[in-house]
Amino acid sequence: MKRALVSVSDKTNLVPFVKGLVENGFEIVSTGGTKKVLDDAGIDTISIEDVTHFPEILDGRVKTLNPYVHGGLLARRELPEHMKTLEKLNITPIDLVCVNLYPFKETIEKPDVKLADAIENIDIGGPSMVRSAAKNYRDVTIVVDQNDYDHVLGEFKENGTTTLETRSKLAAKAFRHTAAYDALISQYLTKENGLEDPEKLTLTWDLKETMRYGENSHQKAWLYQDALPKSFSILSAKQLHGKKLSYNNIKDADEALRCIREFDEPAVVAMKHMNPCGIGRGENLEQAWDRAYAADTVSIFGGVIALNRKVDLATAQKMHKIFLEIIIAPGFDDDAYEILAKKKNIRLLSLDFSKKDEPTKHEVVSVMGGMLMQEQDTLKEDYHDWKCVTDVQPTEEQLKTLMFAWKAVKHAKSNAIVLANDERTLGVGEGQPNRIDSLKIAVKHAGDDIDERTVMASDAFFPFGDCVEYAGKHGIKAVVQPGGSIRDQESIDMANKYGIAMVTTGVRHFRH
Repeated sequence: MKRALVSVSDKTNLVPFVKGLVENGFEIVSTGGTKKVLDDAGIDTISIEDVTHFPEILDGRVKTLNPYVHGGLLARRELPEHMKTLEKLNITPIDLVCVNLYPFKETIEKPDVKLADAIENIDIGGPSMVRSAAKNYRDVTIVVDQNDYDHVLGEFKENGTTTLETRSKLAAKAFRHTAAYDALISQYLTKENGLEDPEKLTLTWDLKETMRYGENSHQKAWLYQDALPKSFSILSAKQLHGKKLSYNNIKDADEALRCIREFDEPAVVAMKHMNPCGIGRGENLEQAWDRAYAADTVSIFGGVIALNRKVDLATAQKMHKIFLEIIIAPGFDDDAYEILAKKKNIRLLSLDFSKKDEPTKHEVVSVMGGMLMQEQDTLKEDYHDWKCVTDVQPTEEQLKTLMFAWKAVKHAKSNAIVLANDERTLGVGEGQPNRIDSLKIAVKHAGDDIDERTVMASDAFFPFGDCVEYAGKHGIKAVVQPGGSIRDQESIDMANKYGIAMVTTGVRHFRH
């Protein structure tokens, strides 16, 4: 008779699976709570203590770490000396292992989790059995995922055993399972110890979707989500309408969310190809939309829109008039949703904006042969901490507008320049090899909208006085920039020449 060892924390669909094993000639060895569930279901089981000839000890910490278990798992059936050893020691081979592990992830996701609780939910015997079975996959079937139950039973029913190909695939999955489990433990304990630069970086993600293609149609792509999902993330958004998001949609939507979380007042961000083309704010959402749209009526076509208030009918009616790829907001009024959903291809997503300030400390990006990791740029700044370096002092209203522009420039690709008034961005220049070209683009976009209220933000210092001179010639009245260039005085002198108020922040905001 074939023997299966079954010990699971997640008992979903367990009973029908084990009944199927029994119907296909298996005797069942089980432990603790799993055994009770199977016994209650009328399935005959063998207690693990009857196999190991040793009692469970240390509050369950030791029960399957035993040669009668691992000998039965690791013996190679094709080697006579291995089988003679089993026979001599009266060890019964184990042909199938069904194990999933203590709920460590679920434990550490609890907001009030204590270290002691996390430690007690680190499984030791389970991963050991999984690894032993997976190592010996030529002879042993390892099942760690309930999604494989039906396939495994189907092969037993059809062939009396599983195929080597299936066992090999299940073994690979088993090692991924234990690797991800250990990665979460590693991450948790590393964080508990306050270590920011461990000698080994162990991260784990779960496959969320196989995508149609990547940045271009000839590139394959997959979407993975952090094993400990973040609440304020495009991957946590609920899609209410429209076709699936593409690779580029997700990147644009992520950038839009990074930007919109800067603002507490009603605000709208229009993102296009990873850059903001318009940001508007107002006393209500409709007003904020009008201003974001006015910022760049051309580039917003086909854009990704993030709004930080529930979408109302008036705003929806205006957005409905143009082609937009995605609208993401805290929610949609029924009548607003109804009018927007008339467009088949628009994607409508809702997300809990109350979680926007939850810590999301690190981000990683890939490079050929490795990855870079850094803290996210979520620095909270106060314009009262800025330093005025010019003869002309900024007014309180100018400082507030400069702060708005400063928040916007953080999310444009370097070298970034933003022209803005107290209502909206007027022109955005970004991603140019030099800063003066970015400024020229921003000024061209702003056009005749530049007036006494217009301010300029630069994500990094001015290496020459040319940007300040160009700004002065085009009517810019106040500038915010990090400062720190060896040519700072050149820029300051130019600002004084044109009567510009300039403040420095001491912080730059490159976005590559």
